[in-house]
Amino acid sequence: MLITSYNPAQMGDVLVAITKPDVATQATEKKEKIVRIYDVSSNETLGYNFFEVSELLSDLTDQGQVFLTEKQVAILNEALSQAGFEAELTVDMTPKFVVGHVAELAEHPDSDHLHIAKVEVDNGETLQIVCGAPNIEAGQNVVVAKVGAMMPNGALIWPGKLRGVDSFGMLCAARELALPNAPKARGILILDPAEFKVGTAFDFAKGARLFA
Repeated sequence: MLITSYNPAQMGDVLVAITKPDVATQATEKKEKIVRIYDVSSNETLGYNFFEVSELLSDLTDQGQVFLTEKQVAILNEALSQAGFEAELTVDMTPKFVVGHVAELAEHPDSDHLHIAKVEVDNGETLQIVCGAPNIEAGQNVVVAKVGAMMPNGALIWPGKLRGVDSFGMLCAARELALPNAPKARGILILDPAEFKVGTAFDFAKGARLFA
């Protein structure tokens, strides 16, 4: 897993690279212009901050979540090696917002409003996702934020549990996707299956036209 973000207006010339979720017992170590964040109990890397990253990646122009190429990740790994860290970053180009199909829907055993959905996504995969949207129904095409997605507000999607039930992603409302003129009422975005095919990356530009 590799989630990278770049926001020079707020953080300066720093690339944030996240490989695992935060834990309660974490610490940092700095070598040259790189800070490693790690789990104290296991010494597993949780992520890196690359300061003055434009010296390494002069072509880094996007803001918010950025998707690095193999070449860019190789440059970061070389910088890690030269600083004395392990070159452990791996490229992740898979789409994190995809069109899913709610194949099954069951009531949560410990909630009067949560549902347990089995959602078909890309690569023939089916995800279990707990959802509390009042308008969810079996048979719908929906937007799935998969594990590793960064929401427009900066929140990250990790595996979790809701009322004791495993959940591996999130079914998104239009406002959570920051689509223009999105309705404020609660409820996930339901997609027209003729326009949004199951297993494809969600097209934000097409989504932006839904409420125009």
